[in-house]
Amino acid sequence: MTEPGWPPAPIRTERLVLRASEARDRAGFVELFASPEVGTYIGGPQPRDELERTLAEVPGRRFGLFVVEREGSFIGMITLDRRELGYLFLSTAWGHGYATEACAAVLTWFAAARPGEPLTLVTQTANTPSMRLAAKLGFTEVKRFEAYGAEQWSGRWSGPTP
Repeated sequence: MTEPGWPPAPIRTERLVLRASEARDRAGFVELFASPEVGTYIGGPQPRDELERTLAEVPGRRFGLFVVEREGSFIGMITLDRRELGYLFLSTAWGHGYATEACAAVLTWFAAARPGEPLTLVTQTANTPSMRLAAKLGFTEVKRFEAYGAEQWSGRWSGPTP
């Protein structure tokens, strides 16, 4: 899907660069999707050999997908799919505040690109770090529901507070 203004110029934060996917990111995507730790709350890891065989040369080259890099290395990705914020980071990047920093930058970009449009975020309630991140980013609970054998939490973000 192509949209006017996509991909945007890279977004730079204090420690990170958020940009469109490139061929050099393929190994990072394989590592991300094959990781048992990353797969804990999203249905488990995908088989590495299958990813190596089937993943596009430039994975994630589409509207709303930002590669997150630190010091020139792939550490994760953020997606805006159907007005829903999603994020996955390599486990080596956990616990450093990168997800908060990167998601906040994407929300700022989204608010400027799509003024007034809300976003949702869905996570398992058992995923405590993701629940904390949703609160830090300003998502408010809309509902809880059962899916994939676990309780899910859905929140809404209505843009920056004036």
